[in-house]
Amino acid sequence: MANPAPAQLDGARWRKSSRTNGGNDAQCVELACLAEGAAVRDSKHPGPALLFPANAFAAFLVDVKRGNLDPG
Repeated sequence: MANPAPAQLDGARWRKSSRTNGGNDAQCVELACLAEGAAVRDSKHPGPALLFPANAFAAFLVDVKRGNLDPG
C-alpha cells in the first residue's frame, strides 16, 4: 500500500490490543481497519503507522492464528 497522506488516517477508528494490561509500562499496539487494508501503530506514541494491504494483513493473521510465528 502506498504511504497515505496523514489525512487518510484522520477519523480512523483505532483499537488497542486486548492483551494490554493498562499499566504505564504496557507495550501495546493499536490497529485501524482501512478501506485498502490495515494500519498498526504504537499506542504509547501514536505517531507514524505501519500500513499493510488487505491481503498481506490477512495472511499475517492466518500465520498468527496457526502459531507459525510463535518463538520456538
